[in-house]
Parts: sequence; C-alpha cells; structure tokens
Amino acid sequence: MSPFPAAIRAFGPVAVTVLAVGLAWLTGLSQRTVLPAAIEARFYGFFLDRYPLFCAALVYGVARLLLGAARPGPAGPVRRLVGSAIAIVLLLAVCLYPTFGGGVLRAGFATGGMAFLTGQTMPIAYGLGAAAVALVFGLALGLGGLLAIGAPRGNARWARRLRLGVGRMLTRTLALWFAFGILGLATATGLGPWPRRPLSAGEAGLAVALVLLAFLPHASLDWLDSRAAPQSHGRTQLDPGP
Repeated sequence: MSPFPAAIRAFGPVAVTVLAVGLAWLTGLSQRTVLPAAIEARFYGFFLDRYPLFCAALVYGVARLLLGAARPGPAGPVRRLVGSAIAIVLLLAVCLYPTFGGGVLRAGFATGGMAFLTGQTMPIAYGLGAAAVALVFGLALGLGGLLAIGAPRGNARWARRLRLGVGRMLTRTLALWFAFGILGLATATGLGPWPRRPLSAGEAGLAVALVLLAFLPHASLDWLDSRAAPQSHGRTQLDPGP
C-alpha cells in the first residue's frame, strides 16, 4: 500500500516544479547569483541560454522519480531507497554531463539541426528535436522507475502485459514530446533573458503557465494509470488470457 494517494504521486511533481519556479523568482536567482565556480562552469552556457526551462524539466524528473518510488510494486523499502538514488543519479548524469543539457538536449539539438540542414522546415526540425529530447529523457525516467519499484506483476499473460506496457510507453513519450515542445518555446513567448538577469513577476507567471501546460498531460496519464491498475489487476484474476 502506497503512503501517498495516486493524485499526489501523479500531480506532486508538477506542484514541486511550480514551487521551484516561484523560488527562483523570489530569490532573484540568475547569473549574478554567487555560486561555486564548478557549478557556474557546468550550468551557465549555450544550452541554458536557449532552453532555460529545461531546469524545470530536471526538477520535474527528479520529483517524479522520488514520488514514483512510493507506487505499489514488488520492491521492498531497501530496493526502493537504493533504486531511487541510482535512478536520480542516472537522470542527473543524462541531463547534466558533461555540462547543462547533457545527452538529452544535445540529442535534440543534433537531431533538429541535422533535419534543418537536410532541407526540413523549421517547425518539422523543431518537432524532431523535441521528439529526440523526449525519447532520451523518457528512457531515463522509465529505467529509473524499473530500478526503484521493478516491473509490475499480474496474472495476465505476457502478450497482454507487453501490449499494455508498449501502449503506456508510447502515450507517455508523446506527452513528454508535447512537454518539451512547449518548454522550448519559453524565450519565443516572452520569458526574457533569464538566467542572465532575474525573472520578473510577469516572466515567472509565464514560466508557471508553461510548466503547467507542458507537464499536466504527462501527470494526468500517470494518474489514470494509477487508478486503472487496481481494476486491471482484478480483471486479470478472472481473465488471464491475452
């Protein structure tokens, strides 16, 4: 039995991300903020200037892994603790190594850039880049979930479980594709030059609106899956066929 209701596990990461945006605004966080040299060298640069709300995606991903570890599953508390720690390290590595953006934004930038150079229109190239970002980021989240709680068990045959798993993976990847497509438009929609200067109140409000628009679909899918899981388990007891 999970200590958190399904709604908190699903929508909690969105709330945490919104709070992070609010905290950045209240504290005036920007490049003028004094930080250790190693952190400044790793974070500030090309990708943060062009994709500032990827910071929000990183917060969302970490919160999703932490609350996801409380989902019902076969793993015990020790595995959940150790698996969650490994999952978060994996996500941070994919998103921040060797510098901000990691392999996630570099995959998107390379995919979109190559598509544009081969004659695709800017909207198509942008969409392909966002898809690459969603695939890499989603893979890290999915592997993290498996590390923390393991694969779901049930009485359904493997073919049915495979269909359900593939369907869930596709819908969540599409939701992340939409999310990164929205977040990538932050500067174009008027976010301003953050982090070169602190967020204004209006820019913080815009960032919150973009975060909600981007991640509520993904969070809603998680909530629907959590609600459907007990019903699906009950059906498989009576009908184990594919």
